[in-house]
Amino acid sequence: MTSGFDQNSYYQTTLSGIVISKSTIPDTEFEDCVFKKVNMTDCTLERCRFISCKFQDCVLSAIKPTNSFFTECRFENCKVIGVDWSLAKNVQFLSFTNCQINYSNFRFLKLPKLIVTNCTAKETDFTEADISEGNFEGTDFEGTRFLKTKLMKANFKNARNYSIDIRNNTIKGAQFSFPEAMSLLNGLEITIDF
Repeated sequence: MTSGFDQNSYYQTTLSGIVISKSTIPDTEFEDCVFKKVNMTDCTLERCRFISCKFQDCVLSAIKPTNSFFTECRFENCKVIGVDWSLAKNVQFLSFTNCQINYSNFRFLKLPKLIVTNCTAKETDFTEADISEGNFEGTDFEGTRFLKTKLMKANFKNARNYSIDIRNNTIKGAQFSFPEAMSLLNGLEITIDF
């Protein structure tokens, strides 16, 4: 099946309305590109490079970024669902705004200053990830796993449904909003009266 891209290198290109399903996209580089309403479902991105790219209103569902690079990429109003980012060769400086990143895997990744604002991040895994100084304002983290996660100076203001065990995560300097911040006391086996 065709990959949907007819070149191996794209620079400052706007790619719009492309629909690809169950395909492998090999050895393709995208630098300073804009993806608009692109739909990639169940695709493998093999040894691809995405540098300073912007994704708008895209669907990237169950993609496999195998040995690929994502550097300074921004996702806006996208569905980036079920992506195992740990398959990538290098991931840094990602930004998700008004996106769905449900069922994604960020395990063991070093992503300081990760931005996930006003998103839905249900059942997402941040086990042993470094997302310190990240901005997670307004995001729904229902069922998301934080275990041995570095969250120093992270912004969780107006975030909701997170379950962060303060004994098993590093949260020094992180910011939280009331009343959701009360959930940080879960697991301490204490009683609080109002």
